[in-house]
Amino acid sequence: MANSMMDQLKKAGLVDKKKQQQLKKEKHKARRKQGKQPPSGEAQTTTAQDIEQQKKERDRALNRERDEKARHNAILAQISQLIESHQLPLEDGEITFNFTHNNKIKHLYVSEQIQQQLSAGHLAIATVNNRYTIVPRPIAEKIEQRSADHIIWVDTPNDTQPAEEDPYADYTIPDDLMW
Repeated sequence: MANSMMDQLKKAGLVDKKKQQQLKKEKHKARRKQGKQPPSGEAQTTTAQDIEQQKKERDRALNRERDEKARHNAILAQISQLIESHQLPLEDGEITFNFTHNNKIKHLYVSEQIQQQLSAGHLAIATVNNRYTIVPRPIAEKIEQRSADHIIWVDTPNDTQPAEEDPYADYTIPDDLMW
């Protein structure tokens, strides 16, 4: 519409072509100047403070993330050291000891003595670097305090007293039962 208004003024003889171009330039300069104008003094300091505050928050978040990662790596190193220094040597046993890990049945070949200690709760199965090892129960408790994900199986000795309303209380489980 501005052009049509200019055309009408031009036809009426009120504005000539030179004046029209000068008005156009002034209008264009005013728009450019308005876009480049820095904010006023108070608004500028507020914006600078906001930017600085956002930078500090971002730095704090990055520091927290880095510290958390370092703490996690330190815990993994402690667990690995505990397992490596206290693991029992896995002999090529004749007995398959079955346990579950991530809803899958896994097994280790152990000797009869280790199988009895695992069943009694004196030993536990731990994992580090996708490897299963057998460690004493006190070491397993130390590992579990740091990260429960690394202890796969610990048998808790249960009471030999059956529950009062247990329908299978009269039946005993043989000691040599394997599943």
